[in-house]
Amino acid sequence: MLPNFSPVIAGTMLWGEWGRKLDTYSISDLIHHCLLHGITTFDHADIYGGYTTEADFGAAFIQSGIKRADIQLITKCGIKLITPNRDNRVAHYDYTKDHIIKSCERSLANLKTEYLDLFLLHRPSPLMDAAEIVEAITLLKDQGKILSFGLSNFTPSQSDLIRQHTPVSYNQIEFSLTHHMPMTDGSLDYMKLHGIRPMAWAPLGVVFKESTPQTGRIKKVLQSFNKKYGSDDDTLLLNWIMRHPSKIIPVAGTADKNRISRLKLADTFVMDQEDWFELWEASMGQKVP
Repeated sequence: MLPNFSPVIAGTMLWGEWGRKLDTYSISDLIHHCLLHGITTFDHADIYGGYTTEADFGAAFIQSGIKRADIQLITKCGIKLITPNRDNRVAHYDYTKDHIIKSCERSLANLKTEYLDLFLLHRPSPLMDAAEIVEAITLLKDQGKILSFGLSNFTPSQSDLIRQHTPVSYNQIEFSLTHHMPMTDGSLDYMKLHGIRPMAWAPLGVVFKESTPQTGRIKKVLQSFNKKYGSDDDTLLLNWIMRHPSKIIPVAGTADKNRISRLKLADTFVMDQEDWFELWEASMGQKVP
């Protein structure tokens, strides 16, 4: 049985050293704020904050007094960065059995938990041995340290390498209105065909980060829809993603309380089909083919 994740997941990458540099009290307060607004699932990776954000979150989680059963924790392993607290000579990927197990156990200690709701391989490696990976994952599952297993940024063929040895429940990929190629290159079709639930990182795309003809067209259409749906731009962009039949779960990487307060609203309405296509058309800059 798969974990019951919230409709929108809170991404923690920018909560620590790589972003807002929140202290323990502020992270604890933000976790409470997420729960208050229906966001119960938190997405991590061992590398976030230069290998510091998991531990920052774990300390805040203990301080929060929240029951472990009331939240879901996701993390990833496999990327080895060059940082002061690691002795890597070059940035690389490591999916040896020993590294996967040690990474999981380190994440458990950092997050102050006995189990992970979902454990992901962060990015595919040319040197990964699927059979060795599955040895590690099977052991971690048997020990109750991970409840479900998935991938991140894996193509269909790379997913097949793993799936030949063990079921894959999730794949976390980049997907948004400004990065919608997985919808037409077969990636989302593949996941739906094989029962893999997609998660989307950077779900708002570059709509608020770049000023381009594409983002200008999108903003114009979003503005025309705000009154119709009683919504805002953020919510409409997430709803556009969630309208896809593969049941994509957005991972929203914000530490802004106002934005977090609105995230759950993305799951409260269904965008009209023609409106959905109008936004896609605005992103492409041409009529739907």
